[in-house]
Amino acid sequence: MIKDITLGQYYPAESVIHRLDPRVKLVVTLLFIISLFVVDNIPGYALAFLFLAFWCGLSRVPLRFMLRGMRTIFFLLLMTVVFNLFLTPGTPLVSFWKLTITREGLRIALLMAVRLVFLIVGSSVMTFTTTPNHLTDALEALMRPLKRLGAPVHEIAMMMSIALRFIPILMEETDKIMKAQMARGADFESGGLIRRARSLVPLLVPLFISAFRRANDLALAMEARCYHGGEGRTRMIPLTYHARDRIAYGLLLLYLILAVVIGRDIFGLAAAIGGLPV
Repeated sequence: MIKDITLGQYYPAESVIHRLDPRVKLVVTLLFIISLFVVDNIPGYALAFLFLAFWCGLSRVPLRFMLRGMRTIFFLLLMTVVFNLFLTPGTPLVSFWKLTITREGLRIALLMAVRLVFLIVGSSVMTFTTTPNHLTDALEALMRPLKRLGAPVHEIAMMMSIALRFIPILMEETDKIMKAQMARGADFESGGLIRRARSLVPLLVPLFISAFRRANDLALAMEARCYHGGEGRTRMIPLTYHARDRIAYGLLLLYLILAVVIGRDIFGLAAAIGGLPV
């Protein structure tokens, strides 16, 4: 289970997506996630699937590598489907005992499951194709207008980048501790839910100690290198837009327009408001 967590991992490859400006990839990912909550019908989700498939194909990241991270959210996905399936009122389809599956519940459950899968895969493409340093530069550049409000933009971007970078490190450390505990006779898989939760205590204590030790070592290393925030700092490779970045923005704009038109049936809505025949 631990090795299936792919969030924060970088997959080196030679692709168009890898060469894009990190600001473009961050904007595309954020707007794609927002679009998933805008579309509300099957054609809209089909359009989102085509855009995501095109984006993943250009990244040259193996599909099995991206889908491997889906195992970690299986229970969240299952709970989302079950709750929407049985707790949504509407036209009954199947009834047994005190549970009823409605037509509206089935539709919402399927759309929510697809939305969650698209969200995870779309976010994974960004982390697989963007190094933490580039991601930090992109976050800082996009949040630069907040400096006028007194927000510590550089520090926020640095903290988010460090947190993202430490995810695979802590997962690897967790796997090592679990194997060491299992070699000493610990059992993390048998028993009920409460017993499994109690068995995690010998795992969490050394993991927290290791995390605090790594954080202290990082702070000492930054202090030894005279790190004092973002004031006056320069970059070895400044962020600059190229033709491929402008093309990516154009494709994103085209997708967003189609998502609003197709996913929300804007023509039908406008006709209904204006009293025109659809």
